[in-house]
Amino acid sequence: MTDNRLILVTGATGFVGTRLVKELLERGKKLRLLVRGSAPPAFAGSETVAGDLLQPLSLGKALDGVDTAYYLVHSMSGGRAGFERRDREAADNFRKAAEKAGIRRVIYLGGLGETINGLSEHLASRLEVAEILRQGAFATTFLRAAVIIGAGSASFEMIRSLVERLPVMITPRWVSTRCQPIAIRDVISYLAGCLDNEETTGKTFDIGGPDILTYREMMERFASFADRKLFILPVPLLTPRLSSYWVALITPVKPSVSMPLIEGLANEVICRNHSIRDIIPLPLLSYDEAVKTALAEEQQAAGR
Repeated sequence: MTDNRLILVTGATGFVGTRLVKELLERGKKLRLLVRGSAPPAFAGSETVAGDLLQPLSLGKALDGVDTAYYLVHSMSGGRAGFERRDREAADNFRKAAEKAGIRRVIYLGGLGETINGLSEHLASRLEVAEILRQGAFATTFLRAAVIIGAGSASFEMIRSLVERLPVMITPRWVSTRCQPIAIRDVISYLAGCLDNEETTGKTFDIGGPDILTYREMMERFASFADRKLFILPVPLLTPRLSSYWVALITPVKPSVSMPLIEGLANEVICRNHSIRDIIPLPLLSYDEAVKTALAEEQQAAGR
């Protein structure tokens, strides 16, 4: 059955956005996609509109007639310097344009992290975006995720590159930081589920998989799947900021993305609120299952 509400997806060409668009189309949703560039890529069954959140005059057409909008953008890929300012400006431009257009709901995917001093710049920026959106006249649903595991995600690519290229790894103490990774499949299910479940409107939810692991455990498990030996030697004097420099050299992920992510590894990111599991019950993938699924997707894509 077709849903006649018009749904806007920002960040529609990104790692999360492309998967969400596919899922929403399969669910019969009426979609409009906001993409940058003069020649937006075509997604069968949806409308595309060119626009840029840093150019407020380009947003009116995209938001006209929209009931609910997904906010899936961040500014790290645009360069390390000033990404917090760009994130802030983009969120503020979107909030004002959405209010003017009369948007009813916004669903935002951000990051986990306790609202205390000492958050990394990346995690603090993700929380600041949430606060800006919450100031809008619309209702904001805020999903907070830690490491997302899936083929093509920055976190997945960093873990794989470190395991494959550094059999002996000298690391800071962040390897002992706990994290609650989640499979991209489950992230998409939660994002799409929030659209169909009005009980999630205006609320904040932590989303994570069933496993709580240290980053060391995640890398060691990945190494076992890749049939590689991995020796990790934590040292107390190597800070996350210093380690981010050699990670940027080793991995294919852009330094503007990888460095803020690595610096955020000092912050424990685990779910404190599990209420979404009652509202949108899912058979969550374990970390091992998520990694195996991601590797299988990559092998399938390489064989095409």
